[in-house]
Amino acid sequence: MTAGDKGYLVEFQRVGAYVKVSAIDPKTNTEVSMVGDPRASESDLARVAVRKLEMVLARKAGATGR
Repeated sequence: MTAGDKGYLVEFQRVGAYVKVSAIDPKTNTEVSMVGDPRASESDLARVAVRKLEMVLARKAGATGR
């Protein structure tokens, strides 16, 4: 699955009582993962994972926003 027009890749993997969500930026090969409630919608889980990825990318670029 791609998330939005930014071209991030998002993967969902059911692991027991939770879902592991990975978000990847194919341009930089940066990957983040998180776990979430399997009852949550995929769009909500993807949104949180992409926000985490964007935070990591911003931190790598030196723009922490503080």
